[in-house]
Amino acid sequence: MTFLAAILLAAFCVFPGGAVSARAASLKLPLTVPPREWRPLEERWDQGLQARLDQALKANPRWRPLVREGKMAVAVVDLADPKAPRFARVNGDIMMYAASLPKLAVLLAAFQGFEDGTLKETPELRADLIEMIRRSDNFATNKVIARLGLPTIQRVICDPRYRFYDAARGGGLWVGSDYGSHLQQSPEPLKNLDHAATVTQVCRFYYLLAYGKLINPRRSGQMLKILAFPDLNDKFVYALGRSVPSNYLYRKSGEWKLWYSDSILVWSGSRRYILVSLVENAQGEQILRELLPAVEHLLRPCRSQR
Repeated sequence: MTFLAAILLAAFCVFPGGAVSARAASLKLPLTVPPREWRPLEERWDQGLQARLDQALKANPRWRPLVREGKMAVAVVDLADPKAPRFARVNGDIMMYAASLPKLAVLLAAFQGFEDGTLKETPELRADLIEMIRRSDNFATNKVIARLGLPTIQRVICDPRYRFYDAARGGGLWVGSDYGSHLQQSPEPLKNLDHAATVTQVCRFYYLLAYGKLINPRRSGQMLKILAFPDLNDKFVYALGRSVPSNYLYRKSGEWKLWYSDSILVWSGSRRYILVSLVENAQGEQILRELLPAVEHLLRPCRSQR
């Protein structure tokens, strides 16, 4: 057997039907799935994954009372099979103060402006977006907010195409002031929070982004590039250590006083998932560090049953 023939045979064995290129392409972000296979995240709720998540949170003596009191929320999407993702959440629609995590909404509003032609795409503005996301720089964030205006950001958040804030469903993502100076303030109406999130809506943000549904596939891909290479080595990123290259981590976190939040899309080998958590507790940093490996552990049984 020639060397070339051996390679082709190996590829055929790994990907039956010789669909090497199609299978490989399907695993690149943003994902492409036929319209008939697309489902909203809520329709991807999985009873088995939900049971395991519930059990894992109840089994931890530090997490259990926080979950019961509405001070800890967790949502996860298993993307091991992109055609059949699985979703579970605990306290999914409880809105909490989320510090810098809602900067995700500023990122989306900026790219919506680029796409609509209402905001000029410049190297300086792109650099500010990178600083805002990767290093969570408040000065850069405030420059972007000033360019957009809070009303524009909030219109994008509430846009029927995205629905990242819905008062009828407990709220969601919200940016109601700049960061630090509070020169502009427009808190959300339910809890009077300036920077808010629910784990369900943040999960939806990453889910839509992963499938190229935020604005369009090209813009989704551009936003993913900005979310990659996180600079802050804390919470979920600290828990992952060096086990996943930073170019396969898409992440935004936040913290202020007792409020800790993290959100991440991991896309490396067999580790493909979205994880979001909000915690109101002085030990929030450590809680989030411990949560990620616990969630990775509970995902394994799901995958082994496929």
